[in-house]
Amino acid sequence: MRLDAKLAEKKPPEVSAGVRELISEKRPPSKKGRRKHKKPGQMPSAVQRLFETCKEIFADGGTGIVPSPEDVARLRSVLDNVRASDVGLAQNMPYFRRSATNGILPVTYLHIYECDKFSIGIFCLPASSVIPLHNHPGMTVFSKLLFGSMHIKSYDWVNMPQNSDETNDFLHFKPPGVRLAKVKTDATFTAPCTTSVLYPEDGGNMHCFTARTSCAVLDVLGPPYSNTEEGRDCTYYNDFPYTKFSGDAKLVADDDGVYAWLEERKKPDDFFVVGAIYNGPEVMEQ
Repeated sequence: MRLDAKLAEKKPPEVSAGVRELISEKRPPSKKGRRKHKKPGQMPSAVQRLFETCKEIFADGGTGIVPSPEDVARLRSVLDNVRASDVGLAQNMPYFRRSATNGILPVTYLHIYECDKFSIGIFCLPASSVIPLHNHPGMTVFSKLLFGSMHIKSYDWVNMPQNSDETNDFLHFKPPGVRLAKVKTDATFTAPCTTSVLYPEDGGNMHCFTARTSCAVLDVLGPPYSNTEEGRDCTYYNDFPYTKFSGDAKLVADDDGVYAWLEERKKPDDFFVVGAIYNGPEVMEQ
C-alpha cells in the first residue's frame, strides 16, 4: 500500500514511490542491500535466504506477471519458516504499544529491501490499529503473520458480462464509481499460520487488516508499488453491503458467495504510518 505519513526524527531508508507516500520526504541514505561476501561456511540468515529466493523468483517479473506455482510454493515455504526473532522483532517493542496520537493508532513500517522487481518490509500494528482496504495492481503479494492475531477481509473484482439484459437490470440502480466485488477472505488469523498469497486478478487483491492483538506482518511484493507509467499506484476503497444497491437480487442463481460494492476513496485521514529503521539481519547482495 502507499505510505503517507509524518515521521519522527529518525527516518527509514530510500523506498519506492508507492511506499514513499506513507513516509516522510526526508530519509537517511539508502541501504537497499550491503554488498558483502559471506564468510566461508557461514550460514545465511533467514532474511538472506528470503532475499535470495525473491531475487530468483522475481528475476523476470513485472506488472501482472505471476511466478510459477512451483516458485510460489518455494517462496511461501521460505516465509513460513521466518520467525519474529529472525527479523529482530519482539512483541514488547515500542512499535506495538497502544500510544495513540490525536486518537489515531499509528502503524510502523520497517523497510528491509527494495528493487524494481520486488520489495520486502514489515508492518508493525498495535492492537486495534487498521490498515484500510487497498489494492495491489498487477502484483503478487506474500504476507506472513509473524506473531499476534489479525482479522483480514479481502475482495476480488467480479467481471460482469457486458450488454446482457440480466446485467443491465442488475446494475440499474448502481451509482457511478461503484464496482461489484466478491469476498475472498473474512476471517481472523492467529500466528503461527501459513503465509497468505494474493495475485493480480484473484486471491483477494483488495484487502484490509485489523489487529486484534499487537501483531507484525512480513510482506513481499512482486513487483513493488510504482506511481509512474507502470501503473502500480495504490488505491483505497470504501466497501458497502451488497444489498445497498441491489436489494435481495441474486447475482447468479444458487451462488452462495458473499458480495459487496467497492468505491474508490482518498487515503483515510485516520491512517497514520510511521517509518522506522529496520535493525534486523542485513541483506547482503552478492
